[in-house]
Amino acid sequence: MKIAVVGSGLIGQAWAIVFARAGQDVVMWDGQAPALLEAPTIIAKLVQDLARAGLVDNPAELLARISTEADLEVALKGVGYVQENLPERVELKQSIFERLDALTPPDVILASSTSSIPASKFTASLEGRARCVIAHPVNPPYLVPVVEICGAPWTAPDVIDRTWQLMQQINQKPVHIKKELEGFILNRLQGALLREAFRLVEQGYVDAEGLDTTVKEGLGLRWSFMGPFETIDLNAPGGLADYAQRYGPLYHSIAKQQTDSSPWSEAVIQALDKERREQLPQEKLADRRLWRDRRLMAMAAQRNRWEKDDTGQ
Repeated sequence: MKIAVVGSGLIGQAWAIVFARAGQDVVMWDGQAPALLEAPTIIAKLVQDLARAGLVDNPAELLARISTEADLEVALKGVGYVQENLPERVELKQSIFERLDALTPPDVILASSTSSIPASKFTASLEGRARCVIAHPVNPPYLVPVVEICGAPWTAPDVIDRTWQLMQQINQKPVHIKKELEGFILNRLQGALLREAFRLVEQGYVDAEGLDTTVKEGLGLRWSFMGPFETIDLNAPGGLADYAQRYGPLYHSIAKQQTDSSPWSEAVIQALDKERREQLPQEKLADRRLWRDRRLMAMAAQRNRWEKDDTGQ
């Protein structure tokens, strides 16, 4: 299948790698010419990093599957699926989806990478609105495979099914979000943890380093290979129901203290940023991001080995 990646920024580049790595032909388009010109060079560097980590077998073949096109109509010729990755602005997505709907046959799926905007906000007036869907990745999707699939009330069930099947085919991990909601699932879970993290710092219980240590050396170790429900299922002799009986009252008591929905305190934000900059100067952020991605590559390689062990391959 030929895939059109609309928007050649970080997410668009990452999607191009994901699709091409799985053997799909990818054409990239962007309304900003400099971004489109830069994308192949950036992608080539990323692919070489993935190859060194053992996550890409043939970098040259992968890169040969990715092309760029400055004319949107030309880019969309013969595609079977479109992945849009433009900035998080409703009016911008409305505009591009109007063009995508007009320029592609009615059986082509039009998917958005938006991380928070429900599809109904920018597809309601489209003739082909039934083929529009959210396919929200985690950045970068070539290392973090979850993709949240969420339709509008009018999205055809077949579109959900076909998007799910495509994500499985390209070795991503689809999750079906059954009803629209702002932020979908991943960002709402992340937001809940961040709200409590900010609150604990603001009230003087812990500092940024202590909070991060609690997650990365505690919760995060388990969460790197199992979710919260499996975690509690294994943490009580009788499983999940036993855990809920033992610890449900504790969590209920804690929840009564977590009802404040105020914005994050600017004073706390500044204090946390100061602490982080003392640990990591701003000029070293880019290097640390590269370190993060190398760690994710190593984890992805290890997870591949675990999956082979689990399936007996």
